[in-house]
Amino acid sequence: MLISVCVASYKRPEGLNRLLTGLNQLTFNKCETPEIEVIIVDNDVTGSASKVCTSQLLKFKWKMKYSIERQRGISYARNKAIACVNKNANFIAFIDDDEVPHPSWLDELLFVQQTHNADVVTGPALPHFIKSDVPNWIIQGKFFEPQRYPTGHLLKVAFTNNVLIRSSILHNIDKIFDERFALSGGEDSHFFMRLHRAGYKLIWADQALVYEWIPESRTNIKWILQRGYLGWSRHSFCERELYPSIILLTIRITKGIALIAQGLCFILPSLFFGQHQFIKALLRIYKGVGTLAGIAGMRYQAYKITQGI
Repeated sequence: MLISVCVASYKRPEGLNRLLTGLNQLTFNKCETPEIEVIIVDNDVTGSASKVCTSQLLKFKWKMKYSIERQRGISYARNKAIACVNKNANFIAFIDDDEVPHPSWLDELLFVQQTHNADVVTGPALPHFIKSDVPNWIIQGKFFEPQRYPTGHLLKVAFTNNVLIRSSILHNIDKIFDERFALSGGEDSHFFMRLHRAGYKLIWADQALVYEWIPESRTNIKWILQRGYLGWSRHSFCERELYPSIILLTIRITKGIALIAQGLCFILPSLFFGQHQFIKALLRIYKGVGTLAGIAGMRYQAYKITQGI
């Protein structure tokens, strides 16, 4: 069995080095150890990730492929990674360059895939704060904790920060990740929602853990609110396009308005229950506004030239 692990990277040498070190420590106890190729696609035209890859090669136990994608954007980088996958690969995994997998990560994904005969398996990305002095309101509010499900839970969407895909389902798809989302993000939501609509089986693996390294620049109110807005905006945009139902559209609009109303109602009472409750109220408003913006077809370009993917 051959598994291709794909990584899109942009100017994160320290993160990429941590990720490759983590991938080098993968172990397999529930499944037979597969052949693994790790594909690094550098979205920096200067090839800034090549030095990290070269230094890791001396001690790397898996096969590694390095490539540069000159067209700026997350969709282009991920599609380039797919194009570099060995034609004999049985599965394709995605993980981000600011994450580190648990040693059993791929073993768990593969085991759950085999147990449930799934087409797509995904798991949680748990926060790992780079700075230890994280504001207490962030911990209390659990703003970086992912939503989790029992292993085997059926899903309607997945994300490329922690996922395993049966490669055969990609053979008849021309552009895997829609290039319209290259600078806005949401290309993975759109892709996996398309798979769900086509009848493929998406499954949750709760013990397939990766750890997202959270820099200090993200541990602030502005970033958390912006992430809430973008996430709900992208989802509703994709849902509107892929499921153009008046009933579904009405439900989504109602949810957006309800979130805004809840946030406004909770703002004043939240002042008496701590800063984290106040920010949760604001977050409801941002998620509601994002929902309505996505329905209206508005997309924010999150991945600008000066920003990493």
